[in-house]
Amino acid sequence: MKNLGYYNGKVDRIENITIPMNDRVCWFGDGVYDAGPCHKQHIFALKEHIDRFYRNAKALNMEMPMDKEAFASLLNDLVKKLDDEDLFVYYQVTRGTAERNHTYSPGKGNLWVMIKPQAINDGKKPVSLITCEDTRFFHCNIKTLNLIPSVMAAQKAKDAGCHEAVFYRPGGRVTECSHSNVHILRDGVLYTAPTDCLILPGIARHHLLLACERLGIPYREEPFSLEELASADEILVTSSSNLCLRANHLDGKAVGEKDFLHYEQLREAVLNEFYEETERQ
Repeated sequence: MKNLGYYNGKVDRIENITIPMNDRVCWFGDGVYDAGPCHKQHIFALKEHIDRFYRNAKALNMEMPMDKEAFASLLNDLVKKLDDEDLFVYYQVTRGTAERNHTYSPGKGNLWVMIKPQAINDGKKPVSLITCEDTRFFHCNIKTLNLIPSVMAAQKAKDAGCHEAVFYRPGGRVTECSHSNVHILRDGVLYTAPTDCLILPGIARHHLLLACERLGIPYREEPFSLEELASADEILVTSSSNLCLRANHLDGKAVGEKDFLHYEQLREAVLNEFYEETERQ
């Protein structure tokens, strides 16, 4: 065999392996992986790689489908099926298979393995490099599939019996929720985080601001703090599936519910726009 794919017990050529569309990795990038080289059927530093693999899965509350010893035995058996003596062994576990939802239910993960011919670089030839600013954690404005932080926060909210989790940055700046935008009403003014790289500018957020313009409610796109969130007259949450909600509890404490008039005006305006557009013949 020239290459090998494995998915939950099925073994075949990589190109013949199929994955359920509802594997959570497809929706959220919800998984962890590890990998390493193999020479003459010996996987280098296997114990260290497997320890890290299982440690990372545990950090995300993922249930492994087998113990470490069984998994090591599986990998050692799989590399023997290939013809080449220099291989690259890659493996990952995803949270499971379920209908798309940020929160999840307990259950064993899906195990993937990919093995292909690949020799390590002997390091004799120098390489060229470039520099690149590290912005890996500053792309909240891009709606990517890499949603593990949002998944973990949404699950934390669910476990606490709450609708959403509000994100904040060091220093207390509120940004957004795990899968919504968050806003506040204070003294008749709507405040919403600016559309920089720290938030995803939601479509529902945009329509909330359009509603403000139609109603003559002033709004400001500027940062606000956790303290300002907690003391706001109203806390609003918007998303494509929940166009305009209000919150009355934050971290177990009563909040908001001091400006029902403006909230209700905004809620009705956004909902009316939705029904007018969707019911138009």
